[in-house]
Amino acid sequence: MVSLETPVCEFDQPIVGFSLPGVDGKVWTPELARGENGLLVMFICNHCPYVKSIRERIVRDTKELMTLGVNTVAIMSNDPAEYEEDSFENMQAIAAEYGFPFPYLIDETQGIAKAYGAVCTPDFFGYNKSMELQYRGRLDESRKETAADDVRRDLFEAMKQVAQTGRGPEQQIPSMGCSIKWKAEVA
Repeated sequence: MVSLETPVCEFDQPIVGFSLPGVDGKVWTPELARGENGLLVMFICNHCPYVKSIRERIVRDTKELMTLGVNTVAIMSNDPAEYEEDSFENMQAIAAEYGFPFPYLIDETQGIAKAYGAVCTPDFFGYNKSMELQYRGRLDESRKETAADDVRRDLFEAMKQVAQTGRGPEQQIPSMGCSIKWKAEVA
């Protein structure tokens, strides 16, 4: 398992479009998923210990962000042939078990992860209501273990600021996680 950090936020980059199937049986696009004040796009998976350590916090924070007009969509781009835990059926099970309040989508071709420049799970991309990138940082201090309950909620606070002002914080701490499990290139 390779641990990676995300690059710094490229402010005002326009959102990358997608049309991906969700565990709910619907096909989702940014336009369908967005809230009135923005959209959080996150790349997660089922098997990564970094994601496992924050699943409850992701649910908590995304529910609170919805009240601020910021919706969320989660994308799973790992190769499920190599990681059975990341299969579509297991995605459905995890979404149900944790009560994901957001669409959980599969990126079977991995083209969307590549288009976004996603490097790890979790990788967060926070967009304002104009669908311009304002946040590319961590959820909080959690790593493979959940951080203390009283740590700063970096992602939530940043997206709250985005919802209120349209701009993300200048200082952002990169997210850290497991590398995306890319499919072997066919020669």
